[in-house]
Amino acid sequence: MYDLTGRKIDYLRLSVTDLCNYRCIYCMGPDGVCKRSHREILSIEELAEIGRAAVECGVEKIRLTGGEPLVRRGILDLCRMLRDLEGLEELTLTTNGAALPQMAASLKAAGVDRLNISLDTLNEDTFRAITRRGDLRQTLDGLAAAEAAGFTHTKINTVLIGGVNDIEIRTLAELTRDRDISLRFIELMPLGVCADWPRERFISADAVLKAMPELEPMGTDGVAELYRVPGWAGTVGLIRPMSHCFCERCNRIRVTADGRLKPCLHSDMEIPLRGLSGGALERAIREAASIKPESHHLGQRSSDSRRNMNEIGG
Repeated sequence: MYDLTGRKIDYLRLSVTDLCNYRCIYCMGPDGVCKRSHREILSIEELAEIGRAAVECGVEKIRLTGGEPLVRRGILDLCRMLRDLEGLEELTLTTNGAALPQMAASLKAAGVDRLNISLDTLNEDTFRAITRRGDLRQTLDGLAAAEAAGFTHTKINTVLIGGVNDIEIRTLAELTRDRDISLRFIELMPLGVCADWPRERFISADAVLKAMPELEPMGTDGVAELYRVPGWAGTVGLIRPMSHCFCERCNRIRVTADGRLKPCLHSDMEIPLRGLSGGALERAIREAASIKPESHHLGQRSSDSRRNMNEIGG
């Protein structure tokens, strides 16, 4: 499956809910989201059918996202359904980690290949300030539970926020010293609730290289530039949508929990998929992928997307 610029589209981020047990300051407002009726959100069967159709169109990797996907009832059933799809090479899931102490082993048994865990700080007070309600210990216990369950090559996602967590760059990177994980620093984007934040909050991931001049380049992994401290077990990644636009390498599409396909995170373009099945669903996915915008315009203005991040899927 290719878009009009020739990019191969083989990666689907499938949001299973817009709900979350946290209220991260860059993701949603302090009151969270209005809970929708079950009729407004894709059922587990509909999510599985979209996954099946996407794989038929050439998608090789599916990441389950939210909100927080582990608050979605039936998430393990969905994982099993998707893992059974012939042609799906990798099934991954992004989580804040709070439920992993109870669910990591079950996710592994259900066929999830790898986890991404969101962790923006190792300071308890900063963690509560960013998440508005989270417990740092739960997320750290979740990381340990993932390792105990047999998950490897886990990725930790850290959103860089100037004046909030940039003083912890080295402390966070230390997580990769003895662990086979990749800690990826992600540049904050002017999207949703943080679109009008002060400019000093949006810092370049060059701050990581300045804080850790001993980092050595290790190539790339998707849109992440990889580095490693010599002798350390894991890697440090930089994801730089603001300072180093990587749109020419973007291979992903997103489906929201209410069934709308977004060819680009930062476009207001959304294609409804709900109610479609079989060949009609596959055609809609192919057509939507074909019109994926060539690039975002974050250098000139805030994101054109009308949704907060929890509504789109991380």
